[in-house]
Amino acid sequence: MHLPLVRPEHLPVDPHRLPDIADLAAHLRFSPQSGHIWLHDKRMLLIHAEAMGVLRRELIDSIGLDHARGLLTRMGYYAGARDAEIARKVRAQTSLHDMFIVGPQLHALSGIVQVETVRLDIDVERGRFDGEFLWKASSEDDEHIRHYGVGHEPACWMQIGYASGYTSEFMGRPILFRETECRAMGNEICRIVGRPVEDWTDAADDVRFLQIESFTKGLSAAAATPRADAPRTAAGKLPTAFGDDDMVGASPGFNSTCQMVKRVASTRATVLFLGESGVGKEVFARALHRISPRHDKPFVALNCAAIPEALIESELFGSEKGAFTGSVATRMGRFERANGGTLFLDEIGILSMNAQGKLLRALQQGEVERLGDHQTRKVDVRVVAATNVNLRDEVAAGRFREDLFFRLNVFPIRIPSLRERREDIPILMHYFLGKFMQRHGRSFTGFTGRAIGAMLAYDWPGNIRELENVIERGVILGTEGSAVDIGHLFTSGETFGAQRFELSQDGALTRAADPAGMPAAAAAGVERVSRRVNDLLGDGGGDDNDVVSLDEIEDALVRKAIQRASGNVSAAARLLGITRSQLVYRLKSRGIAAQSA
Repeated sequence: MHLPLVRPEHLPVDPHRLPDIADLAAHLRFSPQSGHIWLHDKRMLLIHAEAMGVLRRELIDSIGLDHARGLLTRMGYYAGARDAEIARKVRAQTSLHDMFIVGPQLHALSGIVQVETVRLDIDVERGRFDGEFLWKASSEDDEHIRHYGVGHEPACWMQIGYASGYTSEFMGRPILFRETECRAMGNEICRIVGRPVEDWTDAADDVRFLQIESFTKGLSAAAATPRADAPRTAAGKLPTAFGDDDMVGASPGFNSTCQMVKRVASTRATVLFLGESGVGKEVFARALHRISPRHDKPFVALNCAAIPEALIESELFGSEKGAFTGSVATRMGRFERANGGTLFLDEIGILSMNAQGKLLRALQQGEVERLGDHQTRKVDVRVVAATNVNLRDEVAAGRFREDLFFRLNVFPIRIPSLRERREDIPILMHYFLGKFMQRHGRSFTGFTGRAIGAMLAYDWPGNIRELENVIERGVILGTEGSAVDIGHLFTSGETFGAQRFELSQDGALTRAADPAGMPAAAAAGVERVSRRVNDLLGDGGGDDNDVVSLDEIEDALVRKAIQRASGNVSAAARLLGITRSQLVYRLKSRGIAAQSA
């Protein structure tokens, strides 16, 4: 695992000193032939400022000022979080100040605004951040003033979102920026101030623009966590691992799911939550109930996988005394207990065929029959189900009833994995750190740079449940009064791949695939060949004793093409200008694995 070493420093140094921007400009690539612009490993766009101004006006006029501001702020937040990754890669060996300044410099390199530092007090390990910056020649202000003139509210919405997202990702905790002066308000320049969310006494009005729905916490989760320097208190009443209070996030995937929940909450429709284990399906189910018209009625949950098959029917529908061995009293089932409210059935894909048939009848007829009884009882229950298996595949395999599937699949909502909402990791880290400091009566200043890098690099197969467990482990193992380090977090054999990410087709940030399985030695060989070929073609000199054979060059080209094509042999062959069969022959002869497509 290669993670950047971030050295804690107490600044200010000379706040006006800016590192040379040449290292950032060197990562900017234009490829007109393929229609791509790349900054490091992120695809970029070159777009007219006036076009963004038109979009801004259309949004304000069509959905209202507050909704438009929220949308553009969240868009900026996402962009800032992505640029924080670039900062850690490009200036991994520099000072903390120079690494952080990548954000303001990228802002300028993108043509958005000129940034001048007034003050910058930053210490990652102590979780301390206090920054003040001046913005000059803001393109966002230019367009807002062009359409709406000078007003009474700040208008650099995307830029504020960018600064908050960049710094939150960089610090590993939620940081909120506020515009205290703005050209759109008649000031000569724009002035912004950034601090941890909990250090603002009135952050709610700004934080709401990063929350797509009011029933989520978003960055405001930080306000509920105790400060590291606050006196320790005994553990009070805390939310359960997946209680309602854990609706935390600001990423596009999280916000999209919240929108779906809000749209369906006021209806009577059956909802099916889909997603990997640990993504928080019960969290969303409870939120749906909480904002629905049934919120004052019972919410009853049942994990179908936790109940023996022989007892599942009695759990769902109840039983009469003597209905089976050990039944010594009449007992209401979950349907009756949830009457008027919501019944949440988790891991519904494991139900037996017999239980599925009875569940289907209860859904269709709105009535249940207890075991050992012939009387039917009417129930008014909204069923919310969840599964981490593909029910369509289960239907095809004959393990799940097709009619029940269609009855449940009225309004499916997919909850993204943590790998698809990496922007939420710093928020969740800080939220769970505060939660477990309070629960265990311990105090920490935050996370080290190494720990933040590791948390962002890890794949999180167990999703939020795993992240929560890792943070609790860090609180238990860490040294009080200091920062939680990587050695306190990953102690159970967790493995890390290369810290490489890419944008998927739906715009989510995902780990870049390495289908070729290129080992470190092979990767180093490819880099050496690339350097030597560039020397030869560019008359760059270099070491003439470092001989590279044509066979090595071909091997490097094949490996890079497979890597660029995400393992797709046909696509890689097109990149190399050869046929698929020719590439397959070369792959076999070199022992390089790839997909079969």
